[in-house]
Amino acid sequence: MAMVRFNEDLCKGCGLCVDACPRKLLAIDGSKINIKGHSPAVITDQSKCIGCAFCATMCPDCVITVEK
Repeated sequence: MAMVRFNEDLCKGCGLCVDACPRKLLAIDGSKINIKGHSPAVITDQSKCIGCAFCATMCPDCVITVEK
């Protein structure tokens, strides 16, 4: 099973990773605000992640790590 991790403190909530996920497992968490004042991206169901790393590839700030 793949593991997706976000450095939520550095995420600017641009949503590029959300759009890139083929399984639509990522979302912007409007209930959180990070130290930069943005709502970070989160994974909604880790168990369904296929580990494609499209999210990490699209992230302009390199805040996503995918481990297989």
